[in-house]
Amino acid sequence: MYDSYNRHITYLRISVTDRCNLACKYCMPEQVKGVLRGSEIQDFEEITQIVRTLAPLGISKIRLTGGEPLVRKGLDELIRMISGIDGIREITMTTNGLLLAGMAHRLALAGLDRVNISLDTLDPDRYREITRGGDIRRVKAGIDSALKAGLNPLKINCVITPDTTAGEIEKLKEYCHSNDLGLRFIRQMNLGTGKFWKVEGGEGGHCRICNRIRLTADGRFIPCLFSEKEFGIREHGIEGAFTRAIQQKPEKGRVNSRNTFYSIGG
Repeated sequence: MYDSYNRHITYLRISVTDRCNLACKYCMPEQVKGVLRGSEIQDFEEITQIVRTLAPLGISKIRLTGGEPLVRKGLDELIRMISGIDGIREITMTTNGLLLAGMAHRLALAGLDRVNISLDTLDPDRYREITRGGDIRRVKAGIDSALKAGLNPLKINCVITPDTTAGEIEKLKEYCHSNDLGLRFIRQMNLGTGKFWKVEGGEGGHCRICNRIRLTADGRFIPCLFSEKEFGIREHGIEGAFTRAIQQKPEKGRVNSRNTFYSIGG
């Protein structure tokens, strides 16, 4: 399907949970409010039915997000279910990597094609500070396991904040070059003020060519990260909500004071 600006919508980002095992300072407040109840979260059969309905309408790429998608138990089973749908050509995932070492091989066998891993610094103390307690050794183990499992090209997502130093950026560049990893720099954004930038090394933030729609963990289609419009599957049905989201996809992002990064997958 095409939106009002003749952009071909082929990419669906699915948030499978709003929960995360980290609390990164730029993403999640220390005291999280409004976490979804288990009964509000779509089960795997519901998600699979959504993808099955949308594949004939042009959706061919799926990205699983969160929160942190790997805190959702049995995620490999969801991937297996989605990968069997005609028309789905690529399944990817964005993760912080902490749980990836023990799951990468199983995810690859289920049909996951590749992963993006969030990593904002190589300094263990800085990483612990940014993530409020994360262990960078587990992330590196996850990267190694993902490469061994064939989840590539593997890309590193680095969020640039006012505290990021030139030295940190250079060390990340060297690390990614040495390990044959892609590297994307994402400047810190603000949903409420509408401040965003194009992603360096990726297509995010390039409004003119944006081909994505977001699906929240509780079944709402959001046409743009920086849009306050949303269309619930329970109110409109799968195709109805999806069509409305495409029709209301803005020419460019504005503001979104209704949602948070961790609740709609960033």
